[in-house]
Amino acid sequence: MRGQDLDIVAIGRSSVDLYGQQIGGRLEDMASFSKAVGGCPANIAIGTSRLGLKSAIITRVGHEHFGRFITEQLQREGVCTDGVRVDPDRFTALAILGVRDRENFPLLFYRTDCADAALDENDVDPALIARTRAVVVTGTHFSRPESAKAQRKAMDLVHEHGGKVVFDVDYRPNLWGLAGIGDGESRYVKSDSVTRHLMEILPHCDLIVGTEEELHIAGGSENTLDAIRAIRAVSKGTIVCKRGPMGCVVFEGAIPDSLDDGISGPGFPVEVYNTLGAGDAFMSGFLRGWVKGEKIAECCRFANACGAFAVSRLLCSSEIPTWEELSYFLENGSSQRALRRDETLNHLHWVTTRRAQATPIMALACDHRLQLEEIAAAAGASFDRIPKFKRLAIEAAKTVAKGRPGFGVFMDGRYGQDALFDASHAGLWIARPIEKTGSRPLDFECGGSLGAHLVEWPSEQVIKCLCFYHPDDPAELKQRQERELIRAQDACRKLGKEILIEIIAGKNGVLTVDTVSSILSRLYDVGLRPDWWKLEGQRNPQAWEKIGAVIEACDPHCRGVVILGLDAPAEELMEAFRASAATPWVKGFAIGRTIFAQPARDWLAGKTTDEQAVAEMARRFQAFVEAWQSRDQAVLAGTSA
Repeated sequence: MRGQDLDIVAIGRSSVDLYGQQIGGRLEDMASFSKAVGGCPANIAIGTSRLGLKSAIITRVGHEHFGRFITEQLQREGVCTDGVRVDPDRFTALAILGVRDRENFPLLFYRTDCADAALDENDVDPALIARTRAVVVTGTHFSRPESAKAQRKAMDLVHEHGGKVVFDVDYRPNLWGLAGIGDGESRYVKSDSVTRHLMEILPHCDLIVGTEEELHIAGGSENTLDAIRAIRAVSKGTIVCKRGPMGCVVFEGAIPDSLDDGISGPGFPVEVYNTLGAGDAFMSGFLRGWVKGEKIAECCRFANACGAFAVSRLLCSSEIPTWEELSYFLENGSSQRALRRDETLNHLHWVTTRRAQATPIMALACDHRLQLEEIAAAAGASFDRIPKFKRLAIEAAKTVAKGRPGFGVFMDGRYGQDALFDASHAGLWIARPIEKTGSRPLDFECGGSLGAHLVEWPSEQVIKCLCFYHPDDPAELKQRQERELIRAQDACRKLGKEILIEIIAGKNGVLTVDTVSSILSRLYDVGLRPDWWKLEGQRNPQAWEKIGAVIEACDPHCRGVVILGLDAPAEELMEAFRASAATPWVKGFAIGRTIFAQPARDWLAGKTTDEQAVAEMARRFQAFVEAWQSRDQAVLAGTSA
């Protein structure tokens, strides 16, 4: 095959999966749900992309919010969406799931006249199929005439171009009309009609994958070996039999007298948390090896490891490992049977699946509460005017950003809730504080449960936590500060939110060339791995070199450092900008009072108009942007030289 830029094209289901978060409860009693992309083909497209293959999907989604969610998430995952059609007349499919215990996983499919079920031959673009090395078809989409024709068309086209057909039996009895609408959990109902239907498909497949029960329905026998022999009688394809915790067994040629005589791939001993989605993770891992020409035993190892990750976590596509994560696990294993409790794997999963972020970050910081109250009090202005001023700060940031990526704001929710709305609508990067203003030891503004409070915050908002911390602080104070920072990080990770930790040391002790780097080293040692650091401007390049060396050694996946302002004179901050070029880990700045303090005094005192306040803040912000861009240009020039 020549000219292919895709490894696989998956065809069929794409849904929004809603997972009940109360593990062990009845689906009837679920109070909250996690949302993820679902549907066997969509899961496989995402899973293979995470594992380094170039994948695409042919499916339909609704012309509504959930349809856009699926398309946007596929794109974030690196999946080609050229084959995604938007259906203006049908809703996106839904699946609602729960974990009752280790054996029971209630599942409801909302698929009546849904978008992906309406897939037909016209949705299969021959040009897209010509680009791929393999097409993945699924049993579910052979259950309806029009979607079956679509899959058969794709199979014929890929074979014409010298590609392969992969068949995931994916047997869901109730989607074939063999079980009640509430029986989505049912995995097997004997049906001669379904077997006859699948038997027509098998001769055209190069790789056939199913559980023992799925091979029973495909081969028409409830004896696994007999079913596999029946499949072999009509197909020369490689047959993969998934055996749950026992791993898998593969047959490339004649079927032996025992299942154990095939090419085996042992399973991994992990705690079963949720079996839903394990098959899609397994298929993703197997395809990673199969498409790249690995030996079958290695394909099995990839597949079983991916399946182990899936059963040890809650969701489907969201939980499939990335190639870096999988490679680490295969090389190092885990001390935890419950992989979801392995901190190293969890960190690798988080940092290799979080959303891409443009840098540098150039942010106008206006999350100040106490400082603006002091300015308002000095001006004789009501605190009720502060929210309006914060919205003006957003206007200033928008004026400078002009819709370009990498521009952002720091904004609080106490006085800045409407400003947060404005920033979101403008597409600005947003960091939002959780600390109680001025608290030392660190305390949180919300009181009570931090996690419960953060549930309400949008995922696009980076959680910012300021901690006044110095190496010379008393041991008891440092331990309490560290404990609270770890609590904040844990809440963010559990809720899928990024965290930025701001460290200010200079207010409570002497700053030397080693001070901040020693703090970071200590915080990494106690288990902190923030997405971002926000640090005081260091005017000594050596201090930045030491900071960068610590980050490089402890967490090379860190997004980087942004420089804070602390109301310092502009020239001092620009000097810190220049010094920060000593390390590539400094990725931007967040300047506040140096930009907004005087405009706030004048506006709150009634000396300037809204327009004048916005213009002055924009002017000051623009000066820092230009200084940063000059720094970057100097770095590039030095690199080129």
